[in-house]
Amino acid sequence: MLFSPSPFHEHPLAHAMRERVLVLDGANGTMLQALDLGEDDYHGTRFAAHGKPLKGNVDVLSLTRPEAVEDVHRAYLEAGADIIQTNTFTATRIAQADYGLEDAVADLNGASAAIARRTADAFATPERPRWVAGTLGPTNRTASISPDVADPGARNIRFEALVQAYREAAAALIAGGVDLILLETVFDTLNAKAALFALEDLFAAGERLPLMVSGTITDASGRTLSGQTPEAFWYSVRHAEPLIVGLNCALGAEALRPHVAALAGVASTFVSTHPNAGLPNAFGGYDETPEHMAATVGAILERGLVNIVGGCCGTTPE
Repeated sequence: MLFSPSPFHEHPLAHAMRERVLVLDGANGTMLQALDLGEDDYHGTRFAAHGKPLKGNVDVLSLTRPEAVEDVHRAYLEAGADIIQTNTFTATRIAQADYGLEDAVADLNGASAAIARRTADAFATPERPRWVAGTLGPTNRTASISPDVADPGARNIRFEALVQAYREAAAALIAGGVDLILLETVFDTLNAKAALFALEDLFAAGERLPLMVSGTITDASGRTLSGQTPEAFWYSVRHAEPLIVGLNCALGAEALRPHVAALAGVASTFVSTHPNAGLPNAFGGYDETPEHMAATVGAILERGLVNIVGGCCGTTPE
Protein backbone atom coordinates (compact mmCIF):
# COMPACT_ATOMS: atom_id res chain seq x y z
CA MET A 1 0.00 0.00 0.00
CA LEU A 2 1.09 3.57 -0.67
CA PHE A 3 0.68 6.21 1.98
CA SER A 4 -0.46 9.68 0.99
CA PRO A 5 0.90 12.94 2.41
CA SER A 6 -2.01 13.12 4.84
CA PRO A 7 -1.85 15.96 7.37
CA PHE A 8 -1.39 13.17 9.91
CA HIS A 9 1.28 11.04 8.25
CA GLU A 10 3.55 11.74 11.25
CA HIS A 11 0.80 11.20 13.83
CA PRO A 12 1.59 8.54 16.48
CA LEU A 13 -1.29 6.48 15.10
CA ALA A 14 0.31 6.50 11.65
CA HIS A 15 3.67 5.49 13.09
CA ALA A 16 2.01 2.60 14.94
CA MET A 17 0.28 1.40 11.77
CA ARG A 18 3.61 1.35 9.94
CA GLU A 19 5.00 -0.96 12.62
CA ARG A 20 2.14 -3.46 12.95
CA VAL A 21 -1.52 -4.16 12.30
CA LEU A 22 -3.59 -2.38 14.95
CA VAL A 23 -6.67 -3.88 16.57
CA LEU A 24 -9.95 -2.00 16.60
CA ASP A 25 -12.56 -3.13 19.11
CA GLY A 26 -15.78 -4.99 18.29
CA ALA A 27 -19.48 -4.29 18.56
CA ASN A 28 -20.75 -2.21 21.48
CA GLY A 29 -24.39 -3.03 20.72
CA THR A 30 -23.86 -6.80 20.82
CA MET A 31 -22.33 -6.59 24.26
CA LEU A 32 -24.81 -4.13 25.73
CA GLN A 33 -27.86 -5.92 24.36
CA ALA A 34 -26.56 -9.17 25.87
CA LEU A 35 -27.01 -7.61 29.31
CA ASP A 36 -30.78 -7.84 28.77
CA LEU A 37 -31.42 -4.52 30.47
CA GLY A 38 -34.96 -3.24 30.98
CA GLU A 39 -36.70 0.07 30.40
CA ASP A 40 -35.70 1.28 33.86
CA ASP A 41 -32.04 0.86 32.95
CA TYR A 42 -32.45 2.74 29.70
CA HIS A 43 -34.48 5.54 31.27
CA GLY A 44 -32.39 5.86 34.42
CA THR A 45 -32.97 8.84 36.67
CA ARG A 46 -32.49 11.44 33.97
CA PHE A 47 -35.20 10.09 31.66
CA ALA A 48 -37.50 8.58 34.29
CA ALA A 49 -40.38 10.77 33.13
CA HIS A 50 -39.64 10.39 29.42
CA GLY A 51 -42.79 9.19 27.73
CA LYS A 52 -41.28 7.03 24.96
CA PRO A 53 -39.77 3.53 25.21
CA LEU A 54 -35.96 3.64 25.17
CA LYS A 55 -35.06 -0.04 25.38
CA GLY A 56 -32.69 -0.93 22.57
CA ASN A 57 -31.25 2.58 22.33
CA VAL A 58 -27.84 1.48 23.57
CA ASP A 59 -26.32 4.94 23.09
CA VAL A 60 -28.43 6.33 25.92
CA LEU A 61 -26.75 3.91 28.33
CA SER A 62 -23.75 6.24 28.32
CA LEU A 63 -25.95 8.56 30.40
CA THR A 64 -28.07 6.08 32.34
CA ARG A 65 -25.72 3.08 32.84
CA PRO A 66 -22.21 4.43 32.20
CA GLU A 67 -20.59 1.60 34.14
CA ALA A 68 -22.01 -0.92 31.65
CA VAL A 69 -20.51 1.01 28.74
CA GLU A 70 -17.17 1.24 30.53
CA ASP A 71 -17.19 -2.50 31.18
CA VAL A 72 -17.56 -3.14 27.43
CA HIS A 73 -14.62 -0.86 26.63
CA ARG A 74 -12.56 -2.54 29.34
CA ALA A 75 -13.32 -6.00 27.97
CA TYR A 76 -12.12 -5.06 24.49
CA LEU A 77 -8.99 -3.38 25.85
CA GLU A 78 -8.21 -6.45 27.92
CA ALA A 79 -8.61 -8.52 24.73
CA GLY A 80 -5.91 -6.42 23.04
CA ALA A 81 -7.70 -3.53 21.34
CA ASP A 82 -5.52 -0.56 20.40
CA ILE A 83 -8.50 1.60 19.41
CA ILE A 84 -11.93 1.70 21.04
CA GLN A 85 -15.02 3.33 19.56
CA THR A 86 -17.35 5.64 21.44
CA ASN A 87 -20.84 4.32 22.12
CA THR A 88 -22.39 6.77 19.65
CA PHE A 89 -23.40 4.87 16.52
CA THR A 90 -26.91 6.41 16.57
CA ALA A 91 -26.11 9.53 18.59
CA THR A 92 -27.24 12.11 16.05
CA ARG A 93 -30.33 14.29 16.24
CA ILE A 94 -31.71 12.45 13.18
CA ALA A 95 -31.41 8.93 14.60
CA GLN A 96 -32.37 9.87 18.16
CA ALA A 97 -35.63 11.39 16.90
CA ASP A 98 -37.02 7.85 16.95
CA TYR A 99 -36.73 7.94 20.73
CA GLY A 100 -37.59 11.60 21.27
CA LEU A 101 -34.06 12.33 22.55
CA GLU A 102 -32.94 14.89 19.98
CA ASP A 103 -32.08 17.42 22.69
CA ALA A 104 -29.83 14.94 24.51
CA VAL A 105 -27.48 14.40 21.56
CA ALA A 106 -24.68 16.67 22.77
CA ASP A 107 -24.72 15.01 26.18
CA LEU A 108 -24.84 11.52 24.66
CA ASN A 109 -21.72 12.19 22.61
CA GLY A 110 -19.89 14.05 25.33
CA ALA A 111 -20.54 11.38 27.96
CA SER A 112 -19.64 8.56 25.59
CA ALA A 113 -16.36 10.25 24.67
CA ALA A 114 -15.50 10.83 28.33
CA ILE A 115 -16.18 7.18 29.25
CA ALA A 116 -14.04 5.88 26.41
CA ARG A 117 -11.28 8.40 27.12
CA ARG A 118 -10.84 7.52 30.79
CA THR A 119 -11.02 3.77 30.08
CA ALA A 120 -8.45 3.97 27.28
CA ASP A 121 -6.16 6.12 29.42
CA ALA A 122 -6.32 3.54 32.20
CA PHE A 123 -4.81 0.95 29.82
CA ALA A 124 -2.39 3.19 27.92
CA THR A 125 1.36 3.04 28.46
CA PRO A 126 4.16 4.96 26.75
CA GLU A 127 5.03 1.80 24.83
CA ARG A 128 1.42 0.90 24.03
CA PRO A 129 -0.88 3.89 23.57
CA ARG A 130 -4.62 3.41 23.34
CA TRP A 131 -6.72 5.59 21.04
CA VAL A 132 -10.38 6.63 21.14
CA ALA A 133 -12.33 6.86 17.88
CA GLY A 134 -15.35 9.13 18.00
CA THR A 135 -18.00 7.24 16.04
CA LEU A 136 -20.40 8.91 13.64
CA GLY A 137 -22.94 6.41 12.27
CA PRO A 138 -24.77 6.69 8.95
CA THR A 139 -28.14 7.76 10.46
CA ASN A 140 -31.38 6.04 9.48
CA ARG A 141 -31.94 8.28 6.44
CA THR A 142 -30.38 8.34 2.99
CA ALA A 143 -29.76 11.53 1.06
CA SER A 144 -29.39 10.08 -2.42
CA ILE A 145 -32.08 7.38 -2.61
CA SER A 146 -35.84 7.77 -2.62
CA PRO A 147 -37.75 5.99 0.17
CA ASP A 148 -40.71 5.74 -2.22
CA VAL A 149 -40.34 3.42 -5.23
CA ALA A 150 -43.21 5.29 -6.92
CA ASP A 151 -41.39 8.64 -6.62
CA PRO A 152 -37.67 8.46 -7.50
CA GLY A 153 -37.22 12.14 -6.70
CA ALA A 154 -38.51 11.89 -3.14
CA ARG A 155 -36.09 12.30 -0.22
CA ASN A 156 -36.61 11.97 3.52
CA ILE A 157 -33.59 14.07 4.50
CA ARG A 158 -31.81 17.13 3.16
CA PHE A 159 -28.07 17.53 2.92
CA GLU A 160 -28.16 20.60 5.15
CA ALA A 161 -29.98 18.68 7.91
CA LEU A 162 -27.33 15.96 7.82
CA VAL A 163 -24.56 18.55 8.03
CA GLN A 164 -26.14 20.17 11.07
CA ALA A 165 -26.71 16.83 12.80
CA TYR A 166 -23.17 15.62 12.19
CA ARG A 167 -21.66 18.94 13.27
CA GLU A 168 -23.52 18.81 16.58
CA ALA A 169 -22.48 15.23 17.33
CA ALA A 170 -18.87 15.66 16.23
CA ALA A 171 -18.38 18.86 18.21
CA ALA A 172 -19.35 17.03 21.41
CA LEU A 173 -17.09 14.09 20.59
CA ILE A 174 -14.14 16.40 20.00
CA ALA A 175 -14.83 18.30 23.22
CA GLY A 176 -14.97 14.95 25.01
CA GLY A 177 -11.40 14.15 24.05
CA VAL A 178 -11.47 11.64 21.19
CA ASP A 179 -8.26 11.07 19.21
CA LEU A 180 -9.80 10.56 15.79
CA ILE A 181 -13.19 10.65 14.10
CA LEU A 182 -14.59 7.42 12.66
CA LEU A 183 -17.25 7.86 10.00
CA GLU A 184 -18.47 4.30 9.65
CA THR A 185 -20.94 1.99 7.95
CA VAL A 186 -21.29 4.42 5.08
CA PHE A 187 -24.03 3.06 2.82
CA ASP A 188 -24.75 6.38 1.10
CA THR A 189 -21.72 8.45 0.13
CA LEU A 190 -23.80 11.62 0.04
CA ASN A 191 -24.48 11.16 3.76
CA ALA A 192 -20.74 10.74 4.24
CA LYS A 193 -20.06 13.91 2.30
CA ALA A 194 -22.40 15.78 4.63
CA ALA A 195 -20.40 14.48 7.59
CA LEU A 196 -17.11 15.38 5.94
CA PHE A 197 -18.43 18.88 5.19
CA ALA A 198 -19.46 19.30 8.83
CA LEU A 199 -16.09 18.03 10.07
CA GLU A 200 -14.13 20.35 7.81
CA ASP A 201 -16.17 23.24 9.18
CA LEU A 202 -15.34 22.20 12.74
CA PHE A 203 -11.68 21.58 12.00
CA ALA A 204 -11.31 24.96 10.31
CA ALA A 205 -12.47 26.62 13.52
CA GLY A 206 -10.42 24.52 15.93
CA GLU A 207 -8.27 21.41 16.28
CA ARG A 208 -7.98 19.07 13.29
CA LEU A 209 -8.18 15.34 14.05
CA PRO A 210 -7.32 12.29 11.95
CA LEU A 211 -10.21 10.82 9.96
CA MET A 212 -11.16 7.18 9.46
CA VAL A 213 -13.85 6.58 6.85
CA SER A 214 -15.39 3.13 6.50
CA GLY A 215 -17.99 2.13 3.93
CA THR A 216 -20.23 -0.91 3.85
CA ILE A 217 -20.91 -3.28 0.97
CA THR A 218 -24.56 -4.28 1.12
CA ASP A 219 -24.79 -7.31 -1.17
CA ALA A 220 -22.91 -9.71 -3.45
CA SER A 221 -22.74 -7.10 -6.20
CA GLY A 222 -19.88 -5.51 -4.30
CA ARG A 223 -21.48 -2.08 -4.08
CA THR A 224 -22.70 0.28 -1.40
CA LEU A 225 -26.43 0.88 -1.12
CA SER A 226 -26.03 4.04 -3.19
CA GLY A 227 -24.35 2.01 -5.92
CA GLN A 228 -20.62 2.57 -5.57
CA THR A 229 -17.86 0.01 -5.90
CA PRO A 230 -15.06 0.13 -3.28
CA GLU A 231 -12.85 1.93 -5.79
CA ALA A 232 -15.50 4.58 -6.50
CA PHE A 233 -16.08 5.00 -2.77
CA TRP A 234 -12.40 5.81 -2.25
CA TYR A 235 -12.33 8.34 -5.07
CA SER A 236 -15.41 10.01 -3.58
CA VAL A 237 -13.89 10.57 -0.13
CA ARG A 238 -10.17 10.94 -0.74
CA HIS A 239 -10.48 14.73 -1.02
CA ALA A 240 -10.98 14.76 2.77
CA GLU A 241 -7.52 13.18 3.17
CA PRO A 242 -8.61 10.45 5.58
CA LEU A 243 -5.74 8.82 7.43
CA ILE A 244 -7.60 5.51 7.18
CA VAL A 245 -10.19 4.21 4.74
CA GLY A 246 -11.92 0.86 5.02
CA LEU A 247 -14.95 -1.38 4.85
CA ASN A 248 -17.03 -2.73 7.71
CA CYS A 249 -20.24 -4.51 8.69
CA ALA A 250 -22.47 -6.23 6.13
CA LEU A 251 -21.30 -9.48 4.62
CA GLY A 252 -18.85 -10.90 7.13
CA ALA A 253 -15.10 -11.32 6.78
CA GLU A 254 -15.04 -14.01 4.09
CA ALA A 255 -17.42 -12.28 1.66
CA LEU A 256 -15.87 -8.89 2.38
CA ARG A 257 -12.31 -9.99 1.58
CA PRO A 258 -12.33 -9.36 -2.21
CA HIS A 259 -13.87 -5.93 -1.68
CA VAL A 260 -11.22 -5.02 0.89
CA ALA A 261 -8.62 -6.13 -1.66
CA ALA A 262 -10.19 -3.88 -4.30
CA LEU A 263 -10.13 -0.91 -1.94
CA ALA A 264 -6.56 -1.58 -0.86
CA GLY A 265 -5.57 -1.70 -4.52
CA VAL A 266 -6.46 1.95 -5.09
CA ALA A 267 -6.31 3.68 -1.69
CA SER A 268 -3.21 5.80 -1.15
CA THR A 269 -3.53 5.69 2.63
CA PHE A 270 -3.94 3.18 5.47
CA VAL A 271 -6.71 0.59 5.11
CA SER A 272 -9.00 -1.00 7.70
CA THR A 273 -11.70 -3.62 7.96
CA HIS A 274 -14.06 -4.54 10.77
CA PRO A 275 -16.57 -7.08 9.46
CA ASN A 276 -19.63 -8.64 11.05
CA ALA A 277 -19.44 -12.08 12.61
CA GLY A 278 -21.00 -13.44 9.42
CA LEU A 279 -24.55 -12.77 8.32
CA PRO A 280 -27.36 -12.70 10.92
CA ASN A 281 -29.45 -15.84 11.31
CA ALA A 282 -33.25 -16.04 11.28
CA PHE A 283 -33.36 -14.86 14.89
CA GLY A 284 -31.09 -11.87 14.34
CA GLY A 285 -28.11 -13.54 16.00
CA TYR A 286 -24.66 -14.25 14.63
CA ASP A 287 -23.38 -17.81 14.35
CA GLU A 288 -19.80 -17.31 13.20
CA THR A 289 -17.36 -18.46 15.87
CA PRO A 290 -14.31 -16.45 16.96
CA GLU A 291 -12.09 -19.23 15.62
CA HIS A 292 -13.67 -19.16 12.15
CA MET A 293 -13.61 -15.39 11.99
CA ALA A 294 -9.97 -15.31 13.11
CA ALA A 295 -9.00 -17.71 10.32
CA THR A 296 -10.80 -15.64 7.70
CA VAL A 297 -9.39 -12.35 8.93
CA GLY A 298 -5.99 -14.03 9.10
CA ALA A 299 -6.13 -14.62 5.36
CA ILE A 300 -6.69 -10.88 4.86
CA LEU A 301 -3.70 -10.10 7.08
CA GLU A 302 -1.46 -12.59 5.28
CA ARG A 303 -2.04 -10.72 2.03
CA GLY A 304 -0.98 -7.46 3.67
CA LEU A 305 -4.22 -5.73 2.75
CA VAL A 306 -5.01 -3.86 5.96
CA ASN A 307 -3.41 -1.83 8.73
CA ILE A 308 -6.34 -2.04 11.17
CA VAL A 309 -8.65 -4.96 11.84
CA GLY A 310 -11.61 -5.19 14.20
CA GLY A 311 -15.16 -6.43 14.48
CA CYS A 312 -18.65 -5.11 13.75
CA CYS A 313 -22.12 -6.58 14.41
CA GLY A 314 -22.12 -9.79 16.42
CA THR A 315 -18.49 -9.62 17.46
CA THR A 316 -17.29 -9.83 21.04
CA PRO A 317 -13.94 -9.63 22.87
CA GLU A 318 -13.50 -13.34 22.16
